Amino acid sequence: MARECSVARSLEIVGERWSLLVLREVFLGVHRFDRIRAATGAPRAVLVRRLDALVAHGVLRRDDYRDTGARTRQEYRLTEAGRELQPVLTALMQWGDRHLTGPDSPPLRLLHADCGSPVRAELRCARGHRLDDTGRGLDARPTG
Repeated sequence: MARECSVARSLEIVGERWSLLVLREVFLGVHRFDRIRAATGAPRAVLVRRLDALVAHGVLRRDDYRDTGARTRQEYRLTEAGRELQPVLTALMQWGDRHLTGPDSPPLRLLHADCGSPVRAELRCARGHRLDDTGRGLDARPTG
């Protein structure tokens, strides 16, 4: 019997390449369909399905906009649930930078807007202790 877990449930929503690339773009300030499509390279039909699913699951919301002389269109904005995925994308980027970049420098750096220091995802317990990136020191216990 398969283990029930929040990782599996989360992957049902965001665990597909195009969904993660859409989220990357929206986090980077790209909100309009054509620009998301250009930045991700996603086929139109695939992008429509992924955006619909992310909206249906409350990760993104659609907001109307209208350029002068054009019809009303929709752009995509993060919901609170969507914004909470930032550490996940940061951790994926961090892992890719460490293990997949090769001799080139990483293509993007995340910096704290207030002080300019690099930003990284890390594991911490509720008391503030930092855990190793490998997860050594975690104790996973079933609830109930």
